Amino acid sequence: MSLRNILKGTGVALVTPFTKNHDVDFSSLGKVIDYVIDGGIEYVITLGTTGETPTLDKQEKLDIINYTYEKVNNRVPVIVGIGGNDTKSLIKDLHHFPLEKATAVLSASPYYSKPSQEGIYQHYKAMAAETPKPILLYNVPGRTGRNITAATTIRLANEVENIAGIKEAHDNIHQCMEIIRDRPKDFLVVSGDDELSVPQISFGFDGVISVIANCFPKQFSNIIGNALKGNFADASAQHLRLIEVIDYLFVENNPAGVKAFMFELGLIENEVRLPVVPVSAALQEKIKKFIKENL
Repeated sequence: MSLRNILKGTGVALVTPFTKNHDVDFSSLGKVIDYVIDGGIEYVITLGTTGETPTLDKQEKLDIINYTYEKVNNRVPVIVGIGGNDTKSLIKDLHHFPLEKATAVLSASPYYSKPSQEGIYQHYKAMAAETPKPILLYNVPGRTGRNITAATTIRLANEVENIAGIKEAHDNIHQCMEIIRDRPKDFLVVSGDDELSVPQISFGFDGVISVIANCFPKQFSNIIGNALKGNFADASAQHLRLIEVIDYLFVENNPAGVKAFMFELGLIENEVRLPVVPVSAALQEKIKKFIKENL
């Protein structure tokens, strides 16, 4: 079965909860995993960038992966995030990390280095050759500083075995439409932008890997489900009601925004690791007010 069938719908890029001492809070992580699965999401991503992976050491990453497998317990597919700008190091991670129970690997394109399109192509080709697990590209130029063009995405999809899909977080709708037009039949294309997910589904996206689903899994998975069924009137109406939330999630920082919501919902402590800091007191008050008035 292709990943387009397995990963259709709503995936959630899990946060990494921390204790007040900034240790990984596995108890709260378990609570979050149950919360999003009970809320109707189709799959989870562990060690995505929303999980603050740049601030996690190797042992913490291993512990988080293994804990996530154990807690999920085959209820939904698990995708493991392995991305960065050192290809050689990432290949070591592909061999070292426990991936036997993973459905796929999500890999953000190299940041800071700003490789050419040929460099991006060779980077992913090298990774794909080192793992039996399908690789999902992750294009997020606002964070990495370099776009994966539609041409490079389609080239990888057609020429490199194991490149099975993309999380596309570019807000260039023309580029998104080119990918949908030219993709191979089984190539998964999901949104990496909660705000654009419904319109992207309208022209062919297969779903979303979401941030907002950490705090509102039931509401957002229902939105995406309606959109995938072609019920865009209901999906759009529901989506518009969450635009204020999406603004609050990203206006200062992700994941500080989503963690602020999750703290108010009683799921986690409001703790992040430097250089990320919690949202401002003013924004926290707006978040508290939204939850009080809408839940």
